[in-house]
Amino acid sequence: MAQTPHVEIRGAGVAGLALAYQLVERGAKVTLVEAGRDLTGSASWLAGGMLAPWCERENAEEEVLLHGRGAIDWWERALPGLVKRKGTLVVASPRDAKEIDRFAARTSGYRRVAREEITVLEPDLAGRFAKALFFEGEAHLDPRTALTGLLEKLVATGVRYLCDGTQSRDHADVIADCTGMAAREPDLRPVRGEMLLLHAPEVTLSRPVRFLHPRIPVYVVPRDKHHFMVGATMIESADNGPVTVRSTMELLNAAYSLHPGFAEARIIETGAGLRPAYADNLPRVRRKGITVSVNGFYRHGFLLAPHYAGQATDLILTQAQERAHEAHH
Repeated sequence: MAQTPHVEIRGAGVAGLALAYQLVERGAKVTLVEAGRDLTGSASWLAGGMLAPWCERENAEEEVLLHGRGAIDWWERALPGLVKRKGTLVVASPRDAKEIDRFAARTSGYRRVAREEITVLEPDLAGRFAKALFFEGEAHLDPRTALTGLLEKLVATGVRYLCDGTQSRDHADVIADCTGMAAREPDLRPVRGEMLLLHAPEVTLSRPVRFLHPRIPVYVVPRDKHHFMVGATMIESADNGPVTVRSTMELLNAAYSLHPGFAEARIIETGAGLRPAYADNLPRVRRKGITVSVNGFYRHGFLLAPHYAGQATDLILTQAQERAHEAHH
């Protein structure tokens, strides 16, 4: 193996793109292979794009916070101007006010805000909530803009991009498998997630708002021009079919409960996908022969891909140096 390896990355979701970006930064030659026609087939395409390590700690392991905190700066460096550092607002209906305290007990990095500050942060929510949690250090991005922007940047640097079943005929020193559920790893399980994309001209929000509910917590993430991503269900299921009526109703009811202006919103898109997850819902970087697997991002793809792509890059380049050293001697 050459000291600067040729790496074939399979899968152009957020993990594959982040890995390609870090490998190229460190001088590796990269071929990126996507089985689908374009980027729209990956679970990453349906993501919310929240960079919310403190909020995610509510039902995730400590590693999500520790490894996710650097993601905001990483995305800003990779795609300047894309990240919106507006924080996250967590609210609950008056009858579920105890959910705020439960969420607070399981997280950190917030401050409690009352009715007046909620109005300052999000004027459209004025008078609707008496108390909330504000996670000021968090951020969000548009995941589709991030994926396409990263791919364009990689191609501009000379990365060969193959899609729609086109096979690479180049010799690769390392195969990096970032194909999610398609990897068919025996200890990987699918977690179904469903989302809606709404156009609500009557609603203006500056930041992601998490609306707590004992049964199905929902987040509403603003996109450009009064578009909002509403998600997402977490169902232990391998069903990759369209969004169900039940999930659609629950997501729409939550959006309407957050702001009545969503009643007049147009449903622009519905989507369902399978997130790959291991038993502890944490990603893994694993090596077997010349193959390095980077998988299991569950609901934390954009948050954790930078860290684990860095870990995989270190592994690949260290292995290249070791083999070059052995060949020299």
